[in-house]
Amino acid sequence: MSESGGVRLDKWLWAARFYKTRSLATAAVTGGEVRVGGERVKPARFLKPGDEVQVRRGDDVMEIVVRGVSDVRGPAPVAQRLYEETDESRRRRAQVAERRALAREPALDIKGRPTKRDARALSRLRGG
Repeated sequence: MSESGGVRLDKWLWAARFYKTRSLATAAVTGGEVRVGGERVKPARFLKPGDEVQVRRGDDVMEIVVRGVSDVRGPAPVAQRLYEETDESRRRRAQVAERRALAREPALDIKGRPTKRDARALSRLRGG
């Protein structure tokens, strides 16, 4: 861990294991999926301990507070010490996960084109 002034946002996101590669982290920041202090920033923005970061991955939004800075990707337990998720963020993500579990999206069960058997069943249903 580097305890100096700070580290680039894209490097920190990669080191904290939010993204698998640094280029994915850069693309997320550029695409507005990551905000610092509620504002869109550039990947080269320097983070320091105490900064509030909002990371959106799909439907999940995590609000975290930076506890340490590092530009080296280490083991997961070390990476988890670089940040702390807020209690409100944990609660909100749990509620969203619960709602998602109760009401699954019907489109997720569709697996591409219907088979010949499925097409015949649909034809029978339509009366054809």
